[in-house]
Amino acid sequence: MITKTRIIPDGKTNLKRLPLVHHLEAPYLYYPITNQRCPEGETCVVFGQFVKVGEVIGTRKGAFFEQPIHATVSGEVVGMEMKYDSSGQKVNCLIVKNDFKYEIHESVQTRSDEDIAKLTQADFVEIAKNTGLVGLGGSGFPTYIKLNTKAKVDIILANGVECEPKLISDYELMMNHPDELIKGLIYAMQAVGAKQGIIAIKKKYTEIKERLEFALNYYTDYDIKVASVGNYYPQGWELEAIKSATGIVVPQGKLTADYGIIPFNVSTLQSLYHAVKFNLPVLERYFVISGDGAVNKSFKARIGTSIQSLLDIAGGYVDPSIPKTLIVGGPMMGSSVPSDDLILTHTTTSLIVQNTVFLNEDPCVHCASCVYSCPVKIQPVQIMNAVKANDKEFLKTLSVNKCIECGLCSYVCPSKIHLTDYMRQGKRMLR
Repeated sequence: MITKTRIIPDGKTNLKRLPLVHHLEAPYLYYPITNQRCPEGETCVVFGQFVKVGEVIGTRKGAFFEQPIHATVSGEVVGMEMKYDSSGQKVNCLIVKNDFKYEIHESVQTRSDEDIAKLTQADFVEIAKNTGLVGLGGSGFPTYIKLNTKAKVDIILANGVECEPKLISDYELMMNHPDELIKGLIYAMQAVGAKQGIIAIKKKYTEIKERLEFALNYYTDYDIKVASVGNYYPQGWELEAIKSATGIVVPQGKLTADYGIIPFNVSTLQSLYHAVKFNLPVLERYFVISGDGAVNKSFKARIGTSIQSLLDIAGGYVDPSIPKTLIVGGPMMGSSVPSDDLILTHTTTSLIVQNTVFLNEDPCVHCASCVYSCPVKIQPVQIMNAVKANDKEFLKTLSVNKCIECGLCSYVCPSKIHLTDYMRQGKRMLR
């Protein structure tokens, strides 16, 4: 009998045991001038110019917002070079030669708790905008836009579910820096006037719950609690996390703020803490190399670090003669890339290296596994057929834009059809 697939192996047990390497020795840092949300960009420095940590060196431009680019080391601007981004596209990158002094730019200033208590919503919005904060769970959506809501918000949800296999960035953050997460959550609550904060984690992570609840003993003046939610996939999808942690049902396509709640990834809230307290942009990210095709290693490294260099430090490829499949992000929602010539960015948390197994697609057997397992209740095979027929009107009727690209349809397909790719193609056709 065909049933809905909800439980998938997460492959995290061994990754969480890896010793963390704090890598600060990158000789060159690379800063993409554009990204998926910002197709245009420009620099504001010249070759030979000395820059400092936290200094603005350029601006990315999206459809309705701009995003400053910050140096994460001090050193000399030495040129431009094309590198691959997480979508597999080549983008132009500004290069800074690291002088290893890590001199801090004058704009980085510590705010006192008294000054922070006086900040208004407009102040928080301006801070998040100037420091270039974005959703670090993978969305890359500007944080300041979420904070600029006019709706009445009762709850800030810190999403620490991290349900996708082989990703441990949020886990590392919550274990190592629970206080920074909690302070960032408090700042978000202050910004929008929310009275309650909820941190959502998987039920099985009892060690995280104990860590967070111990840290919360120092913040009893605030209504903040830890909510243990399901271990299934895709529990981390924001609407599913909201429903499980609070009971609030937000229809797909609606703004969560209109229902009294705003979700943030836990790493995003940590970045808000750094921005508000120290006026710092995001400088570092947790990053893990996993898979059977490379030596597995867990890092904390500066934004702009070459992932190729991290791969070398880890120990390189296992059996280099075997072709590799490279996936940036998780195995369910990540992107396959043609090269390891990649850059660590705000939304890059993982590189999966697999010894390639070539699987040929078989014809659809009409088992409906993809339909049963789809969390947004669309019909992947029908959408695939509409894509092949270039039928845009049928794609609209089939609501392809509801797809959250969770990857479950591809995962459960016995014919090994890459259905999620067809979902992405369909959405691109409508755009």
